[in-house]
Amino acid sequence: MARRAGSTGAETAEKLRNVALELFARSGYAAVSMRAIAAETGVQAGAIYNHFPTKQDLLNELLQVHMETLLAAWAEAERPELAPAEALEHFVRFHIRYHLDRSREVFISYMELRSLENENFSMIERLRRQYEQVPRAILERGAKDGSFDIIDPQISTMAIIAMLNGMTTWFRENGRLSLDEIEAIYVRLVARLVQQKKED
Repeated sequence: MARRAGSTGAETAEKLRNVALELFARSGYAAVSMRAIAAETGVQAGAIYNHFPTKQDLLNELLQVHMETLLAAWAEAERPELAPAEALEHFVRFHIRYHLDRSREVFISYMELRSLENENFSMIERLRRQYEQVPRAILERGAKDGSFDIIDPQISTMAIIAMLNGMTTWFRENGRLSLDEIEAIYVRLVARLVQQKKED
């Protein structure tokens, strides 16, 4: 994890994170050097190592902060009193709105997960599994009380998350449909996915 510093150091570290996020998303982790990040930020090449000893530390922090912030946001938004169908809709709407504002983070968290060293990979995977447990728990609750007809809760969970994340790659604010309209369509698509009738 990066070194924590005073206000000036914290501002510099934040600039480095933002620039790294942009460069990693644009060119890929392997193609971006620490020197390039420092140059884009206006920081002396040697000074970047005071905040992030290695490029791996920088990538790991970006992914860790993304997942921890996501989990914290869900903890604030969660409504455990909702019945399964309403809880699933609430999750879908939360996931779409949260991730559309963070398309670069979503892209890097999937495309560059492979670039993490083993220990860092394991930590980020634990955080991902923790978040994936949110919709899975909703699906399992709905399957148990008969609200949903699901073949496999785990696979259905992964299918839902993949479908929702895909929106970050193509959604445009000036597109044919508004965000509200597209969000409503996704809510219906997810509902159909978990409420299919069994074949005779």
